[in-house]
Amino acid sequence: MAWFELKIKTTSEATEAIANILIELGCEGVAVEDPNDPIFGEGYEGDWDYFDKSEMVFEYEGALIKTYVEDTGMDALIEAIKIRLAELPACGLDLGLGTIETTEIFESDWANEWKKYYKPTKIGEHIVIKPSWEAYEPEEGDLIIEIDPGGAFGSGTHETTSMCIEQLDKRVKPDTTVFDIGCGSGILAIAAAKLGARDVTAVDLDEAAVVTSKENVLLNHVESQVTVLHGNLMDVVDGKADIVVANIIADIICLLSESIHQFLHKDSVFISSGIINTKIAQVLAALEANNFEIIEVVEKGEWAAIVSKLK
Repeated sequence: MAWFELKIKTTSEATEAIANILIELGCEGVAVEDPNDPIFGEGYEGDWDYFDKSEMVFEYEGALIKTYVEDTGMDALIEAIKIRLAELPACGLDLGLGTIETTEIFESDWANEWKKYYKPTKIGEHIVIKPSWEAYEPEEGDLIIEIDPGGAFGSGTHETTSMCIEQLDKRVKPDTTVFDIGCGSGILAIAAAKLGARDVTAVDLDEAAVVTSKENVLLNHVESQVTVLHGNLMDVVDGKADIVVANIIADIICLLSESIHQFLHKDSVFISSGIINTKIAQVLAALEANNFEIIEVVEKGEWAAIVSKLK
């Protein structure tokens, strides 16, 4: 079977939206190469030794997004990507060139190529998301979450993931119970457990995501706190949680707002993200129409997280 590296040339401001589109369309190993990203640029103030821009060679002066796809169905995928890309300017995003290029590669190459773009990421004051294959010397007070995202969404580098983790950091207490809807790599469930949650249930409809989540739970030694289930939350989970977190997409969050009540106590918190900023108003309206009180709206880049509770 032939495999292809698919490259999209774009601008820095459009990278997150395009990466999210690729993930939603089922692409694996999405990587962003952006010389204008603060983590690579002159303004970066971190102390990671491996971020030496002078040693980096970038293929394109703008942002370059890469993913890896099978030959089978590639033409249909490219057409679907073009349709979604064409929608972004209406959201106020500059696509730049917006071109799509493909190069045939060997399977053994694509399986590891994207990993070189994924480095340890610090979120907040003390949470560090560390790829399982990367070395990292922890500093005092660091809370390490080790992740191998595989083909699942949730590496910690996406704004929606980091916002959810920051909200969990603010709200998880020792006796907290958490439901993670659409758990992807399991990163949010693991973060909740590492932050001290007593009991965490992670659910995903994607069997591959469930496998990845279970592997990451074991990798982080939180199997006594985290249970990973395959299926729809409504069908496989009973009871209520103190925190329900859903890092999905705006339209699904709107649907969830109609039925998530049965899993919430009066004082439970619903953390929702995966919301592109042009759909904030739509999600807020859906939550308010379904008897939710908005506690906080947080924005990073083109994305938002909304924290709410039942009235």
